[in-house]
Amino acid sequence: MASTKIVLAAIFIASFYLSASFAFPPAPGHHEGAYPVGNGPISGLSPDYYKFTCPQADEIVVSILKKAIAKEPRIAASLLRLLFHDCFVQGCDASVLLDDTEEVVSEKNAIPNKNSIRGFEVIDEIKAALEEACPHTVSCADTIALAARGSTVLSGGPYWELPLGRRDSKTANMKLANKNLPPPNATLHRLIKFFQRQGLDKVDLVALSGSHTIGKARCVSFKQRLYDQHRDNRPDITLEKSFYHTLASACPRTGGDNNIRSLDFVSPSKFDNSYYKLILEGRGLLNSDEVLWTGKDPQIAGLVKSYAENEPLFFEHYVNSIIKMGNINPLMGYNGEIRKNCRRVNQEI
Repeated sequence: MASTKIVLAAIFIASFYLSASFAFPPAPGHHEGAYPVGNGPISGLSPDYYKFTCPQADEIVVSILKKAIAKEPRIAASLLRLLFHDCFVQGCDASVLLDDTEEVVSEKNAIPNKNSIRGFEVIDEIKAALEEACPHTVSCADTIALAARGSTVLSGGPYWELPLGRRDSKTANMKLANKNLPPPNATLHRLIKFFQRQGLDKVDLVALSGSHTIGKARCVSFKQRLYDQHRDNRPDITLEKSFYHTLASACPRTGGDNNIRSLDFVSPSKFDNSYYKLILEGRGLLNSDEVLWTGKDPQIAGLVKSYAENEPLFFEHYVNSIIKMGNINPLMGYNGEIRKNCRRVNQEI
């Protein structure tokens, strides 16, 4: 626990000047409307929400994350991805964590999620520790958000003041998960539409795509680029040739769908801006990565170039955008509950 406190202290010291400029105000030149719901901050969400009821919440989360990431560095990206897949489906309400029951059709079985999203066991461990320390206090939705921030920071990324106080949904929505989660082969036009549907703009799209600086993807997610990009039995011409051959050797035309490759092979476990540098070189892994540069949108391409050249700018925009995303339709007060077990709704008494 002592080493955890040292890590937490280092995080807060290193992020002191970041949190002052990265928290709620938009970055200079950034988009207006930092909050997609209403005209301002969500009433009730606050970084100090658990200050008196569970002040040790973040310390508990970070201590478990440290062990999980040390055991498997990839889990940091998986936990960060859970936040995206939660917030893009009926808001940031932990609906993604619900298992199938007679009353619930789980989002885990939606096409973008099945055999893909992971990290649920780590969330279970975190939630159990939070329940032991602070019973019926910290929601599963906030647990996801805390795990996403902790995973980012522990991977070398920026810290941000995280608004807290979300409640958990009593329902999931597999149909909406199939509709709202962007596929890896999405065109730039479709990506923009997916983000606009959530109140997120082009800056958010490019900045949040930078989450792919950590993690891995299965061959099935990008095999179309290697062999049949335009349904013509030809590869994607935007793929850099040596990178294409590397991918093809790992992902044959037939079979190997579950083989995995790093989204950012230069520094796959470090949250940095090398993701954007690779895109400029034609070595973005997913179609949805590379089209940020090749999709013929000057603003988006300009942001990719700027982030590749200026990591602090990427971090600044990323923080603004992930706070904005975390404010998508949170449940407040009696509109939701605080689940004891994140996999199922509380039993009515």
